[in-house]
Amino acid sequence: MSTLIMIDQSPYGTWVGREALDMAFSLAAFDQAVSILFTDTGVNWLRAFQQPNDIAQKSVAKNLSAAPIFGVEALYADAAACRRYGLTLDNMIEGVVMCESSSELLHQFAHAAFAG
Repeated sequence: MSTLIMIDQSPYGTWVGREALDMAFSLAAFDQAVSILFTDTGVNWLRAFQQPNDIAQKSVAKNLSAAPIFGVEALYADAAACRRYGLTLDNMIEGVVMCESSSELLHQFAHAAFAG
């Protein structure tokens, strides 16, 4: 069975997205098929070269770089949200798959968890 974790929260200012990421890592660590979809303001997790030092936060890039190590199968980005926030594959972290239809993607998974 496969699970899609959806993150729609910005990477800083709330712990909701980080908790969803931890859930995805936990599922993957126990050999569960899991992928993550970033949508709405959540696509900002995928922005390359973040510098959150001014707000006394650590960059989420290190967390996301661990996704393949834990066994997360894919990192998806909602294309419409990326356009809204000025994100392209050129200014995002490596390995992101752009998704034009979140609803079509959702139907490919047996389970979905929404972190919002």
